[in-house]
Amino acid sequence: MLRLGFRAHLKALGRDTRGVAAVEFAFLAPILILFYFSMVEFCQGYMALKRTGHVASMVADLVSQADALSKDQVEDIFDIGDVIMQPFPTTDLNQRVSSVTRISATQYEVNWSVGRGMDDEKLTVADAKIPSDMLADGQSVIVTEATYDYKSPFDQVAPYFSHFSRMAYLRPRTAEIIACTGC
Repeated sequence: MLRLGFRAHLKALGRDTRGVAAVEFAFLAPILILFYFSMVEFCQGYMALKRTGHVASMVADLVSQADALSKDQVEDIFDIGDVIMQPFPTTDLNQRVSSVTRISATQYEVNWSVGRGMDDEKLTVADAKIPSDMLADGQSVIVTEATYDYKSPFDQVAPYFSHFSRMAYLRPRTAEIIACTGC
């Protein structure tokens, strides 16, 4: 008799579907929460990457509009990068702007280079990575670099991206070679 009651009780329990939704939610909730926070973090990282590119292009655009600059003016232009990167912290934003002239098909000269936060302030011709068909002999280009170390709260869990580097190239608009005093 006790055995029949136990089996009947198990059958009744097996047909009871009142807690199925709670069990399914318990299985799916951690996965959905992880997916949500992963997407939020991916979007934040992508926004920092895009802003790093905007910093490089904006600095190149502002420098290429001048006939001549001073080192202080270039430093002021670098401040614009800090504004562009907001709301991200700017302590990890590094910038460098340089003027490079093509001497011949295989020879380039760095006229001047100013950096903020870069390990080696002066740009090397190899680092400039100027496309071979961009300049004719005697022409110059403004080369701007921006690097940003994105610090994610999830770096320990998923360090999939953290260092962004972007370059921008623009020809001077009003002078063949932009002079920079004190650079």
